[in-house]
Amino acid sequence: MPITRRAAIKAVLATTLGSAAGGATYGIAFERHWVGMTSATLPVSGLPPALDGLRIGLITDIHHSRLVPAVDVSRALDLAMSARPDLIVLGGDYVTFGDRAFVGPVAELLGSLSAPHGVFAILGNHDDDRDMPTALMGRGFVVLKDQRTQVSIRGETLTLAGIRFWTRRAANIARLLKGSEGTTLLLAHDPRRLAEAAELNVPAVLSGHTHGGQIVLPGVGAIARRSFPVLAGLGRRRDTSIFVSRGVGTVYVPIRINCPPEVALVTLRRRSEI
Repeated sequence: MPITRRAAIKAVLATTLGSAAGGATYGIAFERHWVGMTSATLPVSGLPPALDGLRIGLITDIHHSRLVPAVDVSRALDLAMSARPDLIVLGGDYVTFGDRAFVGPVAELLGSLSAPHGVFAILGNHDDDRDMPTALMGRGFVVLKDQRTQVSIRGETLTLAGIRFWTRRAANIARLLKGSEGTTLLLAHDPRRLAEAAELNVPAVLSGHTHGGQIVLPGVGAIARRSFPVLAGLGRRRDTSIFVSRGVGTVYVPIRINCPPEVALVTLRRRSEI
């Protein structure tokens, strides 16, 4: 019996809807929990030989909540520690919408982290300006709120400059950087600060915030891709390099599709050697 056009259309629609439903189920039940380790090489202009090969663990966008359980967070932290980074950067958004019920618990989980040259944290747009930094400092971490600090490594100075999510103007970032020594690494939750970093000749930036798009559809990509200069991974503007992590948790909807969670091990390399 020949297949009518209506029957064919119904079959295609049924297959499409079935695939979409299956993908959503997979993204909710499985992919969002399968945190992995991403290794990346970040080229840094002017990096001294002594800092070449420095390994930084980047953990961001944890969003610990009833939708992002402690077991997922612990798995991410265990992965980060297993890589034995030289220092660790926490990139913000530890909870969702500043939920105080999870501020203490996520800080307690993060307390398992340590690195030879320290653990440094910035705040994201979901973090409050008091409870979250207090909880992190209580665990011995350095919290940079429009502040910078210096780390001496193998006789060279690495300046870590951390900005709030709402610090956006180049002039404000320039004031923070004035007089900094050695190699400067900008810690900015929002990767859109790449523009200001390039304007100010900052050699490298570490960011999160995007979740890599969280939902990346075949043939379409991520809806959020047009909003950011780099959605995930490595990018560059002029002499400034950036690495953007997909992060650990989820926000708004508990789903990831073609965009698994990650912690990152970022290795700094002299640009001339890339």
